[in-house]
Order: sequence, then C-alpha cells, then structure tokens
Amino acid sequence: MKAISLLGSTGSIGTQTLDIVAQYPDQFRIVGMAAGRNVELFAQQIRQFHPEIVAICDEDKLPELRAAIADLDPQPILLAGSAGVVEVAQYGDAEAVVTGIVGCAGLLPTIAAIKAGKDIALANKETLIAGGPVVLPLVEKHGVKLLPADSEHSAIFQCLQGVPKGGLRKILLTASGGAFRDWAVEKLADVTVADALKHPNWSMGRKITVDSATLMNKGLEVIEAHYLFGLDYDDIEIVIHPQSIIHSLIELQDTSVLAQLGWADMRLPLLYALSYPDRLPTNWERLNLVKAGNLTFREPDHEKYPCMGLAYAAGRAGGCLPAVLNAANEQAVALFLDEKIRFLDIPRLIEQTCDHYQSQNQATPCLDDILAADEWARQDLLTASQESGDRKYFMVK
Repeated sequence: MKAISLLGSTGSIGTQTLDIVAQYPDQFRIVGMAAGRNVELFAQQIRQFHPEIVAICDEDKLPELRAAIADLDPQPILLAGSAGVVEVAQYGDAEAVVTGIVGCAGLLPTIAAIKAGKDIALANKETLIAGGPVVLPLVEKHGVKLLPADSEHSAIFQCLQGVPKGGLRKILLTASGGAFRDWAVEKLADVTVADALKHPNWSMGRKITVDSATLMNKGLEVIEAHYLFGLDYDDIEIVIHPQSIIHSLIELQDTSVLAQLGWADMRLPLLYALSYPDRLPTNWERLNLVKAGNLTFREPDHEKYPCMGLAYAAGRAGGCLPAVLNAANEQAVALFLDEKIRFLDIPRLIEQTCDHYQSQNQATPCLDDILAADEWARQDLLTASQESGDRKYFMVK
C-alpha cells in the first residue's frame, strides 16, 4: 500500500485524488493533507481519511478547524500557515506527495518533499515554470521521481514509455481553446468574468479556467514540458483540439506520432502518477471512438491568444523570467476575477511587467532569486494596474 500526502486537498486536484484513494483502499492511504481555507470540506476529508498530520494554509481558520475535529480520536497533528504546509510535505513515511496547490505557493513545499526523498505527483505547474532551474537539480540529487499528474504532460510521459533515449523529436500539446475558442477577436473587449469561466470541456478551478481562456495555461505548459522532457522551445508546439480526446502527442525521430487518448477526466493522469509503473483497472467510462466522433485540430490564433507568445518568449529568455511571467499572470487573473481589470488587460499587463524585468534577469538563479522575482512581479503588475491614468481602460464597467 502506497502512503501519500496531499497538498491542496479541497481543490479540484485534491478532491479527485481523494476519490481515487477512496476507490482503491488497498492501494493507497493518506498520511498527510493540507488545504487552503475551506474548513467544512477539509474537516470532512480528515474524518474520512484519518491523516496523521494536517495543515490549513489560512492561519485564521485554525481555531475553526480545531473545533470541527475536536471529537476525533486520535487527533492528527494540526498545523497552519505556509510552514505547516511544508511540514506536511516532508512528513513521515509518505512515499509520494501530490502537489495540488495552485500557484507559486506550491514551490516551497514541493522542494521540501523532494529534499525529504519523496516522489512528486506534479499537478502544480509553477514548480517547474518558476522553479525549474532549482527543482531539477534537486530531483537528480535526491533520486526522486517527478511524475506529471496533469493531462497533457501525463499524456506525453505515457507516450514516451519504451521510447529510447534520443528518440523524441517533437512534442505537440493539445489545447481545448477555452471559453473563447469560437469567439471573434473583436468580441473579447466585452468579455465578463462569467464568460471566461464557461469552459466547454473541463470542470476546473476559477484561475486555471481563466488561464485556459487566455491560453496562458498552454504557454505555461510549454515551459513545463521544456523542463520535464528536455526539448528546445522550437520543438514544442501547441495545437487546438476542441474535443479534448487526444491529450497530447509526441513525434519520434522516424516521423512516427504517438498519442494518448481518453475522455476529459483528470482522475486518469492522477491515477497513473500514483500507481506508476503499474496500470490499475478502473470502472470508469471507456473511450468509444465512434461516440467521440470527429477529432479536429487547428492552429491557435496568435492575435486571440497573445499570452501564448509571452510564455514562449519568457521560456526562451530563461533565468527568472518564467517566474516573473507566472507571478504576473497570477496577479492579473486575480484582478480580473475581482472585476478590477478587463480581460484584454491580462496579457497587456503581463507583457509590461516582463519588459520591466528584462534588464535585471539572472541567467542562473537560486531559490531566493526566484522567490524575489515572484514577489517583485506581483507588486509591479499591481502597481501598474492601480497607477494608470486611464481609469476607464482598466476598470470594468
């Protein structure tokens, strides 16, 4: 039985991971859990899975959580704040840690887990996007596995099984196109938050759903794929695939192309990351190609999706710039979700922040450099959004 710790248990990745653990009680057990601020759901999860250690990131919620599980016997170790999440990540005999925390907040606990010798089921993109130059050497040093748990990189990883070293020529990352894939570019000026959150294929959190609408999620995945699989950016391509049946493809040196297919269900890549190298039987709906119907592809519209180009540029620049891009995006999306900027302000403000940082970018950053760049970028973008003289441009009507 594999012992697992789960970071971000009340989010989309976390709840689906726990669905898997509940379905396979003879295969997996939960050792530790960390959550953000949803005390009610977190308390239910603690009661069901009986972890040895738990942490709630929002320290103000600690008394409420303590009261909600006061009758449990035995009591789990109860912690709070970012330091508590790090303790969960490196705790005890957990063999693997599922990193479902959204954003750069997942970087430090992931590093702690790696240093503790635990394999990583990686659902947090920012671990490699922002921290790749630091994380990859640590993975090698501590001899742990870094297993992708999101659908696209899991698809690539699955296709690579049995491919000899040097056999990979190109990666093709598929994208649904998000909420606006069939919208004219001219209509994007009037996008509302509700519009952006209507993903056509996937049920995800608010932030990642907006990232899908801007295609920044795919740009960030390009950077992640570069670090995971070692290809140059020129050999990583994005293609719009509206049906989300093919989750990504690889081209080999002999021009063969391999793809991984399945219904749009995040549990599949999570299960594979947890059970690798085994394949566990499931009772989930099996793919029926006749039912799936036509599978179509098209090139992404660079005018509609400027964030895609920003991600390629940041990735090629390297150093701390991917961390700046990621932090600026997180800040811009948060402002959009709070209806403080318009949808089209997201790429404009991100580009401005990246341009501001270019002159101070470090080629070979350390962890402190990356964390400082992350903080700098958030403040730079926030300041730009607040200090613009044209309030009509920034504020949502």
